[in-house]
Amino acid sequence: MALFDIPIKRIDGSEGDLSPYRGKVLLIVNVASKCGLTPQYSGLEALYQSRRDAGLEVLGFPANDFKEQEPGSDAEISQFCSLNYDVHFPLFSKVSVRGENRHPLYGELTTAQPCAIGDGPFREKLKGYGIATGDASEVLWNFEKFLVNRQGEVVARFAPDVAADDERLVAILDAELAKTA
Repeated sequence: MALFDIPIKRIDGSEGDLSPYRGKVLLIVNVASKCGLTPQYSGLEALYQSRRDAGLEVLGFPANDFKEQEPGSDAEISQFCSLNYDVHFPLFSKVSVRGENRHPLYGELTTAQPCAIGDGPFREKLKGYGIATGDASEVLWNFEKFLVNRQGEVVARFAPDVAADDERLVAILDAELAKTA
């Protein structure tokens, strides 16, 4: 199944798929409201605002897979993001990003890019806290990022602690934005 054809639900409950984003460069991120990495919302929003006109779409998929750090309803998540981080990039209904209940979108993303840029330090930090990190191809934690080109191909994956302004992410993103559809 093509990435753009995978059924998804928007945070307002409406059904759809990613086809409205065909021809755009996508940064798909599993997000959470009660995580130490939650302040990354600010950087993601800044990246979205600075490159939206060039064809970037940041897509946030709330997930409660890691220490129940996204316990709220879709309405609560939407309100939290709006009030605390003034998020304008699209948010979708809560999904599972790993394990047997993993959403098909995340199955496609992790199969296409089984390794994350910057993986290692954060994985070791989690292990230091006694948190099992699982298989390296699985999403490690909240705020893992997948970069998808205009043709729907996953071109890069970034570890959770690789921030939106990290030069590794920005360089690959800007190279993709410079390409025409």
